[in-house]
Amino acid sequence: MFSSQPVDGDLTANAIFLTLSLHGDDAALQAFRDFCADLPGLIRAVGFRNAGAGLSCVLGIGDGLWDRLAMGAHPQGLHPFREIAGVHRAPATAGDILLHIRATRPDFCFELATQIMRRLGSVATVEDETQGFKFFDNRDLLGFVDGTENPAGADRSSAVLIGDEDAGFAGGSYVIVQKYLHDMARWEAMSTEAQEQVIGRHKLSDIEFPDAEKASHAHNVLTNINDAEGNQLQILRDNMPFGSPARCEFGTYFIGYACEPGRIETMLTNMFVGLPPGNYDRILDVSTPVTGALFFVPSAGLLDRIGAGQPALPPAAPNEPDPRPQGSLGIGSLKQGN
Repeated sequence: MFSSQPVDGDLTANAIFLTLSLHGDDAALQAFRDFCADLPGLIRAVGFRNAGAGLSCVLGIGDGLWDRLAMGAHPQGLHPFREIAGVHRAPATAGDILLHIRATRPDFCFELATQIMRRLGSVATVEDETQGFKFFDNRDLLGFVDGTENPAGADRSSAVLIGDEDAGFAGGSYVIVQKYLHDMARWEAMSTEAQEQVIGRHKLSDIEFPDAEKASHAHNVLTNINDAEGNQLQILRDNMPFGSPARCEFGTYFIGYACEPGRIETMLTNMFVGLPPGNYDRILDVSTPVTGALFFVPSAGLLDRIGAGQPALPPAAPNEPDPRPQGSLGIGSLKQGN
């Protein structure tokens, strides 16, 4: 049995996304281990002021930092984010640590982020800080509802949590983040009908177009993928709008959780390279990613082991199978859905 970090929790009205690069010395590494041990108590201490605020925090670890931790085993799907160069470019940017802070109230997010930076600010460099908010009817700043197709219930957990396929890291997850900036003048110059063809659904009602009426390059066509048996491969999106009207900055922070990163990477390849190549996602004509990173989200129990300086997996008992994962990722082939 395992306990997971709250990757599959309910979406909230406010969030802060922090991406940090840990300094390269041993003291910084020990400070991070200590922080992992103390994070649950820190969340409880801040959240205790009002349980209704629903404060939570998910911590993700990048490939380079995982290797530095010398945990004795490596999650099968963890690797640096791979830049995608197609019709448009998805860059890979620096980051060892992702902190996804969520609450119904912005002050709780702010306070927890403040306490986290008091712990890590002297041993880490801030690569990005983005404060997100829900915009009207769960819409992004382009005016469309975001996250409509998120799985629910047991389907959500199976989509985002590692299971028997990498049993030593069961209860963990993977997360990919990208920060997109929107050219609002160009988007608003388009007709509503043209915008709807880009997304693949009606703007006002949020009703998806019938398959026969969707453009082959529609966003919800290129990001709908199936496995070799025709089963849809789902992810959990907790995207948030962000921006600064004074700086003419308007954007969407994409954050996608999955039980293995290949399904998100396939969606992004379809978007940026196209399916077939050249048939790319037209939303990229107005939305430009400026960051891109991949992290492993340990289970709560594994986070405790990191904090205690213990290996990721306990040694096998005599006459029992070795619990450490064997072999390669083996997620199977992927194909485009309709």
